[in-house]
Amino acid sequence: MKDKIAKIEKIVVNTGIGRLSTQPNFQEKTLPELIKEIAALTGQKPAVCVAKKSIAGFKLRKGTPVGLKTTLRGNRMRYFFEKVIKVVLPRLRDFRGIDLKSVDKGGNLNIGIKEHQVFPEISPEVSNVSFGVEITIVPRQTGNREEAIALYRELGVPLKKHA
Repeated sequence: MKDKIAKIEKIVVNTGIGRLSTQPNFQEKTLPELIKEIAALTGQKPAVCVAKKSIAGFKLRKGTPVGLKTTLRGNRMRYFFEKVIKVVLPRLRDFRGIDLKSVDKGGNLNIGIKEHQVFPEISPEVSNVSFGVEITIVPRQTGNREEAIALYRELGVPLKKHA
């Protein structure tokens, strides 16, 4: 299994914090809590992504934090991949497999999880915030989407049978 996972280049874990940034004391209280919980999920501290320009319609100012991103490679990637496939996905409510539409033309698999509390490291009683997590699995060299789907099935990713 370890040599099969070597066919994956990286796993990118990110979350948007748009609505949470409107809370009072966001920078002092909520943002450090988000960083701590993403670090607990992935095993490394996330990078804070800030807005590149102001957009009045979204009440967004340049330099305001809008997301957190972590790129996993090597052993952390392997551990996280195993955890997602064997522990997190089975804990999702009404989970029947990942839709084949989640694999894009480049072969990347995108998994969206609505609540981060399905991860075993997070205790719902202790956690003050609730947010969604997007996981993007990037394969090393796949020529097309069909090869990537075959690779994910070989790795044990629970994909649905047909699109």
